[in-house]
Amino acid sequence: MKKKQEELLENQDIEIRLLIEAIFQKYGYDFRNYSQAHIKRRIINRFNISGLKTISEMIHEVLNNPKFVEILLMDLSITVTEMFRDPSFYKTIREEVIPILQPHPFIKIWHAGCSSGEEVYSMAIILNEEGLYNKTQIYATDFNPVIIRQAKEGNYPMSRMKEFTINYQKAGGKHSFADYYSAHYDSAKLSDSLKKNIVFATHNLVTDSVFAEVNMVICRNVLIYFDRLLQDKVIQLFAESLAGGGILCLGSKENLQFSELYDQFSPLVESERIYMKKHSV
Repeated sequence: MKKKQEELLENQDIEIRLLIEAIFQKYGYDFRNYSQAHIKRRIINRFNISGLKTISEMIHEVLNNPKFVEILLMDLSITVTEMFRDPSFYKTIREEVIPILQPHPFIKIWHAGCSSGEEVYSMAIILNEEGLYNKTQIYATDFNPVIIRQAKEGNYPMSRMKEFTINYQKAGGKHSFADYYSAHYDSAKLSDSLKKNIVFATHNLVTDSVFAEVNMVICRNVLIYFDRLLQDKVIQLFAESLAGGGILCLGSKENLQFSELYDQFSPLVESERIYMKKHSV
């Protein structure tokens, strides 16, 4: 019985690898170096609610049903986010990073893996309150075109505004958070003034090249879903994108300590996973 169970699990793992390969070969989305535990959990969850009999049938759906692929990409996207997530990080941006950015005549920021946009708009609010937004261009990217469309709209459930307001206040907010959105029944629409200097675009950290030369890269809580090899590949991408003295911001559970690229950066605020790229010698 135990041997049979092990065989079933082994077959399932093979089917999942073939499914991931099918997504890559047909659509170019590469999940092969994502954390296998994360990918397996998401795929099994979709399988359990799909009504399909085997994961092999999911492969058939992937190859022949674009709508199913769209659903599966949403499952595999990293969508855990909120405005001013980890308020202490944003407070540190105000106090430690804004003074470094201040002297630049023009500031370019790349927010990689932006998901549905809450953290991008959070940064726009801080830049606005600190007087830098009008000379800043933010590039907000994610591999999933569906979620990028959501981010562009800037509509969020009204039920989350209380939580967002608390985060904003903890992050050192200088005004009323309600000034930045208008209520429409059960949703809140963020002010268009926050969107004017944001370019939302699709970009795949796994397969695409340097997006732009920028002064700051923000990629928080994305690398934890990658294996070590892919983490180093993406950090290399960030290093190539950053100008000397540029700022790299990672998530609270991520760091550069074990990366091959560690020597290219200096800790700026280690506790908040904020690093500065060293100038070339």
